[in-house]
Amino acid sequence: MRAIIPFNQDWLFLPEEAAPDDRFEAITLPHTNVVLPHHNFDDAEYQFISTYRKRFALPEPLNGRRVYLDFDGAMIASTVTINEHTFEEYRGGYTPFSFDITDYLNPDGDNLLTVRLDSNERKDIPPFGFVVDYLAFGGIYRDVTLRYVAPCHVQRVFVRPQNVLTGSPNIEVDVWLANQNDTAQQCTVLGAVEDDQNAEAEASVTIDVPAHDTVKVTLSLTGGEFRLWTLDEPALYACLVQLYRPNAQDEPVLLDHVTTRFGLREAEFRPDGGFYLNGERLDLVGLNRHQTYPYIGAAAPARLQRLDADILKHELSLNLARTSHYPQSPHFLDRCDEIGLLVFEEIPGWQHIGDEDWQTLSLRDVRAMIERDWNHPSIILWGVRINESQDNEAFYTATNKLAHELDPTRQTGGVRNFPDSQFLEDVFTFNDFSNTVVEPLYTPYMVTEFNGHMFPTKSYDQEERVMEHALRHARIQDKQLGMPNVAGAIGWCAFDYNTHQEFGSGDRICYHGVMDIFRLPKYAAYAYGSQVNPNQQVVLQAATVWSMGDRSEGGIDPLIVFSNCEELEVFIGDERIGRYQPDRETFPHLPYPPFKISLGPGLLTWGRRMADLRIVGYVADEIAAEQCIAADGLPYELQLAVDAAELDADGADMTRLVFRIVDRYGNRLPYTNQVVSFEIDGPADLIGENPFALIGGQAALFVKAQHQPGRVTVRASTPRLQPASVTLTIR
Repeated sequence: MRAIIPFNQDWLFLPEEAAPDDRFEAITLPHTNVVLPHHNFDDAEYQFISTYRKRFALPEPLNGRRVYLDFDGAMIASTVTINEHTFEEYRGGYTPFSFDITDYLNPDGDNLLTVRLDSNERKDIPPFGFVVDYLAFGGIYRDVTLRYVAPCHVQRVFVRPQNVLTGSPNIEVDVWLANQNDTAQQCTVLGAVEDDQNAEAEASVTIDVPAHDTVKVTLSLTGGEFRLWTLDEPALYACLVQLYRPNAQDEPVLLDHVTTRFGLREAEFRPDGGFYLNGERLDLVGLNRHQTYPYIGAAAPARLQRLDADILKHELSLNLARTSHYPQSPHFLDRCDEIGLLVFEEIPGWQHIGDEDWQTLSLRDVRAMIERDWNHPSIILWGVRINESQDNEAFYTATNKLAHELDPTRQTGGVRNFPDSQFLEDVFTFNDFSNTVVEPLYTPYMVTEFNGHMFPTKSYDQEERVMEHALRHARIQDKQLGMPNVAGAIGWCAFDYNTHQEFGSGDRICYHGVMDIFRLPKYAAYAYGSQVNPNQQVVLQAATVWSMGDRSEGGIDPLIVFSNCEELEVFIGDERIGRYQPDRETFPHLPYPPFKISLGPGLLTWGRRMADLRIVGYVADEIAAEQCIAADGLPYELQLAVDAAELDADGADMTRLVFRIVDRYGNRLPYTNQVVSFEIDGPADLIGENPFALIGGQAALFVKAQHQPGRVTVRASTPRLQPASVTLTIR
């Protein structure tokens, strides 16, 4: 019988070539090959060859089964040795790879596993070969598992719901069977979908699988009542595939079983320019996401990966994410399935197309991406072109052909940055940095990047800039929503990210995000977050620190407020200034336009003592939200919070530890530059700079669980303010 066993524990690590065990550090996967500051470091610091080592006894007896070692991802070239056998180097950091280690194991004794990991940015491996505007941090940064399977087993499963809008859907299930026996095997494949709400369907087929061969069978499951996967109610189902073989008494013996999660939905970009989900047009509003984090690079555990999806969906009110510019964590995609967040996923690359061998690896990445992720209902488009590369008809004809052969249920896109590019994909996906929306030459059409490097913005920049940064996002989204021949727009980008010296600011961060590198909001985050029905969540955020000298000519006129309230009432001190409605004239297509409030002359003048600002938001003529901003601008409180109150004692689980310095109403003070120091008690570690020289009024560390359960307390202190503390449990 199949067994999937986590294999992240009890590794040893050395940041150089192999050496005796006593020189190694004990680590748990996922792992970054070096912990770095959140900025001001050289990418050369993670570009080295390291050694991962693990000594283990088999957790289960073989009992005639084969054993595979499965890597979800390691950056960027892996040479795996089990005992004294070395496999061919796997080149690539963003796609999974596996090795059958059965024949090289000591089944009754100790085994030595070694991974020589080359984390140099090698020109023979996508995305490298020229410059790249992101960092590919080193390490075995995703999960590793042991997979026990019978010699004849299920290799992979593709669940393809058909006719989902007819009321009588059928579930086509493609099953690949691999037979590693020396003789042919007669097998029966049974597929079934069952849940507690009458969605029941099953089918079976009997087939001969030749020796040392792989065959594909297709089951058609009919019957049952299925709910559609939608953004508001993302219904998910499990398809169970079982593989049987008769024994000597002609009785069925279960050889293998695989459960695959899927959803029923129809997703289509149509020639009229629109995107349709389950037959209804949906305007796509999204942001690009890099998978990297401060300090730990890409080595984020499941909890942090899932949190990113929640932030995009719930804090930023998006319906689409682009996984720029590579396949991203299965944990992130799983969460997108669960919460109803659409995904445009693409192959690794950035502007450069390499030689024939490089292109062969890129085609392998197309296959690996699609075969890994084709059961995710959240994924609506495969990106099969190297981001912003030049046209290459032969190469991109091949990538599109392969994608359509592997997955006939989804369309393809190819992101380019020049409008007269050869159109070989199903959707013309275009990076438009014109600060408007260029009229499409083709349909279907989607904007896949805008703003970004054209207007980088730090959370502590001058007020005019952070306000204009937010308004630029609002303007582009407003315009695309008014263009029926545009399916949607994906802004660049969700989060600030580390980059090479050829890009970004002087500290090697690209400040392109609507949130900072810690996933904490700039004003632009509220331009997106406010586009949600107030019945779900009320948003009210003024784009000001409420001081006289933060704009070029002084004053606070106009006052911009991002809100989904129907009306706002503004007070300065005890004086009521007026009641205002959204700026629908400037933003006619946004569901919830920003408010542009002219305070006029005389209310705020140089030399006149300012009073506190109070904004009251109304929905259906009832008070729904309120924001107050202190006029004195003085630090009042050090705040400390964690996203998760409990962590798993697995040596890898993490939560964000957010700290802010705020005014007496809880507003972040972006110009505070105090040093914050931290202490931790209990079975956990702090990951990040400690002490932290705060700038921007907000930042975050990570709390990482050790291997023991217990209670953890973190204390933070800074001069002139009361210390803060937070507790969590390691379970």
